[in-house]
Amino acid sequence: MEKEKALPVPENEAERLAALASYAIVDSGEEKDFDAIAAIASAICGTPISLITFIDDKRQWFKSHIGTDLTENFRDLSFCTYAIAGTEEIMIVPDALQDERFATNPVVTDAQVTFYAGVPLVNEDGYALGTLCVLDQEPHDFSEAQIDALKALAKQVVDKIELQRKVMQLEKTNQELINANVLIQKFASMAAHDIKNPLSSIRLTSQALRTRQEITQNEGCLRLVNMNISAADNLLVLVDEMMAYSKEPALLLEKRQEFNLNALIGKVVSLLTVPDSIRIEWPDENQQVYFSVIAIEQILINLLSNAIRYNDKSLGLIRIHFSEDEHDYRLAVEDNGQGIPLEYHDKIFAHNFTLKVKDRFNNQGSGIGLGTVKDLLYLLGASITLKSIPGEGSEFTVRLKK
Repeated sequence: MEKEKALPVPENEAERLAALASYAIVDSGEEKDFDAIAAIASAICGTPISLITFIDDKRQWFKSHIGTDLTENFRDLSFCTYAIAGTEEIMIVPDALQDERFATNPVVTDAQVTFYAGVPLVNEDGYALGTLCVLDQEPHDFSEAQIDALKALAKQVVDKIELQRKVMQLEKTNQELINANVLIQKFASMAAHDIKNPLSSIRLTSQALRTRQEITQNEGCLRLVNMNISAADNLLVLVDEMMAYSKEPALLLEKRQEFNLNALIGKVVSLLTVPDSIRIEWPDENQQVYFSVIAIEQILINLLSNAIRYNDKSLGLIRIHFSEDEHDYRLAVEDNGQGIPLEYHDKIFAHNFTLKVKDRFNNQGSGIGLGTVKDLLYLLGASITLKSIPGEGSEFTVRLKK
């Protein structure tokens, strides 16, 4: 029994398929411009059927189909499979019944397609993505003028899909720029908002140091000086990070590294003014996390700062929870503070929205922190949820995709 011949496959098939995918054209629907090109091809070549096709790993999909209601074909039954695997600018089959490659093909024996002429749609990188082809149920002679016309129309198809891909890439780039600009704005607001905390710490310790020095030369001054230096160092790190990410905002999302979560929590807590009446409980285990350090740092600063400022209990308690599974990290900040009424659970994430409630330091919030956290999490593909009971406390849970 004679072996069935293997179908030809382009040598650069993997790269060709990747190139085809970059156009996002397969299954993209019909377009009048492509139909017009196919109709012209049919008229010039004197054939009832003309197709603009793109060939993926299994299918021949028709972007345009004149003279048939079919929208696709199996790749292994397609004439065009041979056209894209060859080196010729056009493949012509004058009589398929006389061609051993196609004589037993169901397209020929059942649909009675006899004549085929197809021009590979070769993109600017040299990949044959599909064809512009014409077909008939009768044998044809094909003139040089018709060949030239079909080639010219095929070039129009390639030019059009190249233009569409460039527009698509420009739209993507434009959206990335919009996201980057939004991120820069939000990050600047967030940083300015967060810098107030270490600055307050520096100011308070400096005032205490000055007062103590006026009264007595106490050894406690050294401790206050060290606190001052530590706060200043943390502030400098924060400013350096702000400068780096403002120059290249994509780093905030792309630069991920492994770090110890409790060490980061310690750094964040050192930036905040924590009253003696408030206890902060950290996760029990020293968790190693692979994520954007600056992103988690900013999230923790905002959530912990709010948990401290709006705690109205004589003994405040803030618990930081951490867990993970195969897909996500979950970081939660729970407090026993004022709580937030249910009707405000969504509104508090809007920019400039405040509950018009003063904090324990007799200051009113700006409405920046939680809104910025929400925007940051959106860009990270992450989410934040809130559970709260007025008078009992709140728990904010952040879910971060690994």
